[in-house]
Amino acid sequence: MGAVTVVKLERAKEPEHGGQAASGGRRKPGDEEIEQALEQGDRRAAVVLCSRHHGAALGRLCMAMLGSQQDAEDIAQETLIDAHDALATWRGEGSIRGFLMTIARRKCARLVEKRSRRTAKLRLVHDADETPPSDEHPDKQLLLKQRGERARAALAVLRPSEREALLLRYGTGLSFREVGAACGIDEAAARKRVSRAIARLRETLREEESHD
Repeated sequence: MGAVTVVKLERAKEPEHGGQAASGGRRKPGDEEIEQALEQGDRRAAVVLCSRHHGAALGRLCMAMLGSQQDAEDIAQETLIDAHDALATWRGEGSIRGFLMTIARRKCARLVEKRSRRTAKLRLVHDADETPPSDEHPDKQLLLKQRGERARAALAVLRPSEREALLLRYGTGLSFREVGAACGIDEAAARKRVSRAIARLRETLREEESHD
């Protein structure tokens, strides 16, 4: 297990299309290599390949859910470490990416809950007073800040389950079948959950615009 910790996330751009997995989900680039490594009993090689082919998507999901580059990298790394043991019981149900995203999502959710408990004990709200220096025009900087705040506020309105489904679908490119597997629901329910999230986001943004 010690050797697994040296695996680092690959950040290369990934191809967008692949074949079809045996389960009916879309096969992602590199899945065949990973499956071959597992068939040969080489889980360490499989994890290295998971990092290479799915590390960027893991990083995007963790960053979207956690909002911290350091935390995202840590959780993505922990996901790959856990995958070393978890892949021993993987039997090809769904896609490998969906399998990894399920692990990452649960880890992110636990960290978010831990943060919430810590924040409830001690709230230090001073972000608004800490504006980093920038060479951009002040008006442009303010506009970018306002857009970011609106986006975060709109996402915050969503139920946690809706936010997670939305991030899994559009933040990591999972199919609805894979989103369902990661969230523990079926494909139809995943579609409905993402649809509700989008509708709620649009409604929130429209209300924000009407108040301007």
